[in-house]
Amino acid sequence: MMLILGGLLYWALRNAPLVEIWATIWRLKAWQIGVLALLNTLIYILVSLRWWIIVQAEARRVAFLPLLAVRVAVFGVSYFTLGPQVGGEPLQVLALQRKYGLSYTRATASVLMDKLLEFLVNFLLLAVGLWAIFQAGFLPENGRQVSGGLVILVALIVWPPIHIFLMSRRIYPLTIFLRALPLIPKNAKPVRFLRAAEWLAGTFCQRHLGALLGALGVSLLAGLGMLADYALMTSFFGIHLPFWKVVAGWTVGWLSFLVPLPGGLGALEASQVFALGAFGVSAGTAIGVTLLMRARDLLIGGLGLLLAGSVYNQ
Repeated sequence: MMLILGGLLYWALRNAPLVEIWATIWRLKAWQIGVLALLNTLIYILVSLRWWIIVQAEARRVAFLPLLAVRVAVFGVSYFTLGPQVGGEPLQVLALQRKYGLSYTRATASVLMDKLLEFLVNFLLLAVGLWAIFQAGFLPENGRQVSGGLVILVALIVWPPIHIFLMSRRIYPLTIFLRALPLIPKNAKPVRFLRAAEWLAGTFCQRHLGALLGALGVSLLAGLGMLADYALMTSFFGIHLPFWKVVAGWTVGWLSFLVPLPGGLGALEASQVFALGAFGVSAGTAIGVTLLMRARDLLIGGLGLLLAGSVYNQ
């Protein structure tokens, strides 16, 4: 496991423009770096707090600080794997099972609720971001391809709140979906495991409304923190844009991570040159913003990979 994680870290550093990143960081003042560091620390505290609130509702003995380390490890693994920033979630399940003795089913249920609340806020911000993108004129107002893409995005935006609402009413969408699949054995162990995890997640929604609302509020603060982080980065490079343009730039960057490359390599840079360039920002300044974002993600992701090894070996 450590060899795999070390290989991922080596690949990331080998392909990252380290000289340019270092030069970009030197352009910033010490207090600016400090502000960004504090804000990102707060974001990860909030993200971990959301998961901890969910876990605490059923397992009071679980401490907060170990979960914070696990969440950073999850980011590290997810950042360096293919796809839209997922892949480290099994570490969350493994940590709860090995350190605190929770069953795989109950641990998976907590991760399911954690991801649903994360997606709910992210997709809510995405909806605001799409409005900002249209305001910026990045997309045409008509066209079948755009309309089809918007249908998919709207479906993604409404899925988390609908899923949570249905589970609170003892209706289990994932279970219904699995039962409807014709080629999946209904009594297969993975199917029964997922059904049980969703049932436990639904039980959380039904029994712990206060914890659910608290976790949702914390998740919203974390999402706003990510948007504030982007706004601060652009302002530190002398880019002063209206709110909707800042949201549009952040959204285009967020969408770049959907590209099936580790950390959205290349796509993030292109997205910011395109978006900020449309607002009259020079390509050099836009690249400076992306290099700062890369520095942040590589630092946190590298730390996460180191922590992932300790989580796995617990």
